[in-house]
Amino acid sequence: MLSLLIFLPIAAAILILILPSRFEKVFKHICLGVSIIQFLLSLFIYLNFNSGTSAAGISNAGQYQLTEKLPWIRLDLGSIGKLEIDYFLGIDGLSMPFLLLSALVMFVATIASWEIKTNLRAYYPLFLLLNTAVIGVFCALDFFLFYIFYELMLLPLYFLIGMWGGVRREYAAIKFFLYTLFGSVFMLLVIIGLYFSVTDPTSGNHTFNMILMMDPANYLDGSIFSAIANQELFGISARLLAFIVLFVAFAIKVPIVPLHTWLPDAHVEAPTPVSIILAGLLLKVGGYGILRICYSIFPDAAIQSSWWIGLIGMVSILYGALNALAQTDLKRMIAYSSVSHMGFVLLGIASATTEGVSGAMYQMISHGALSAMLFFLVGMIYNRVHDREISSFRGLSELMPQFSAFVMIAFFASLGLPGFSAFIAEAFSLIGAFTSVYLPEWMAIGGSVGILLSAAYFLWTLQRMFFGQIRLKGGEEWKTTLYDANIREKIALLPLAALALLLGIFPSLLFDKMNASVLAFVQLITG
Repeated sequence: MLSLLIFLPIAAAILILILPSRFEKVFKHICLGVSIIQFLLSLFIYLNFNSGTSAAGISNAGQYQLTEKLPWIRLDLGSIGKLEIDYFLGIDGLSMPFLLLSALVMFVATIASWEIKTNLRAYYPLFLLLNTAVIGVFCALDFFLFYIFYELMLLPLYFLIGMWGGVRREYAAIKFFLYTLFGSVFMLLVIIGLYFSVTDPTSGNHTFNMILMMDPANYLDGSIFSAIANQELFGISARLLAFIVLFVAFAIKVPIVPLHTWLPDAHVEAPTPVSIILAGLLLKVGGYGILRICYSIFPDAAIQSSWWIGLIGMVSILYGALNALAQTDLKRMIAYSSVSHMGFVLLGIASATTEGVSGAMYQMISHGALSAMLFFLVGMIYNRVHDREISSFRGLSELMPQFSAFVMIAFFASLGLPGFSAFIAEAFSLIGAFTSVYLPEWMAIGGSVGILLSAAYFLWTLQRMFFGQIRLKGGEEWKTTLYDANIREKIALLPLAALALLLGIFPSLLFDKMNASVLAFVQLITG
């Protein structure tokens, strides 16, 4: 079933490439059909997921469900042994929610792609390739396979931004590519080191199996990596250095301050569907990587670095919120708000508590839905009048009442109003930070100030754009152009709004599914 989720988009992409040009109008329907099938499959997985799996340890293979393992690459290396790379997939409570989120965000992004009018034969295959890469990252349990999916995201995103983006699209695409590639190159060195540190007990050969890498008992004594791990490089222990390298690679994706500068440029220049995927899914790949790989494989280094990671999270919350408050471009404001909201993910993870990690997971799912909704709403305005400046609009609630209702839901949910998903996420992240023995209380207080700032920039934007007497930069011409939400747009927005409300009222919908894995994760990193 996981293979079907991953490779169905590839099959659709090949179909689009071989279809004659006269079928160009069908391409978007093929892509939409794929996203609907993926959503139904992921919903089936969610409903049938065994949430009562034993929390005996996150490195326990029995905790993973829907596992698929096939020999993929086998190479005799002589005296070193045999190179073993497996096609190894599986999910647990930390990865399963992201499958449902990915399918939902891809569905919304597909509907947003209706606005793309040029070079559809290139656009939709790239879009579907990105779909495959994102789902693959959340399912891979072989580190080499994970790295392939992780790197595969770069190529379609580079072209999707660079070919269908705004005026400065080439600059934004190259900046995004170089930032991400910088982290990925050094990640590969750590992957090689980990490969030589772990052996498969069944074959006796080195392995990229991430489950075995998570179990310190499986580190091979006397191996190349274990010898290096006991030494210091640049005055830092090798394991701590490896953790830092991996953390930076994933933190670029999150993104954290000061590695965030690619995000506003990429969001502003990217077309609406790509902005939806960037905020809804790509940022979550970074957070998931920190949980699944950095913390799970290097728990000792993670605990050692908790204070610094918590500080980075708090700084990201405040810096992102202050920048959002200063923006005049609506899309750039939402981009900086993402930097702020993802800071709660780092703060929750750094707490190393069940409440904090649960809050971090909840924040990633909540922000995935809300950021997709926000960028879709911005795209609706931009497609109508090709302007995103906050000062260009006033009194929109009279012209576009249904659109304004969706904006209010997205804004109030994002600022953490009780009854919506972000309230649960931020509350648990802060509770974890307050109760953590690894973080000082002032970090949680700093995070709380970030919530006040988010209320300031969201409410101020709402007041300026939607209330008061109608005043538009384009005058009477814009009044006819700014029509209300149509059926297609409401079909995309309703499930996102419903998810934010459902997770705010019934948090057990998510907590119950991931609780066993979160307990196992906290047990692993705290010993």
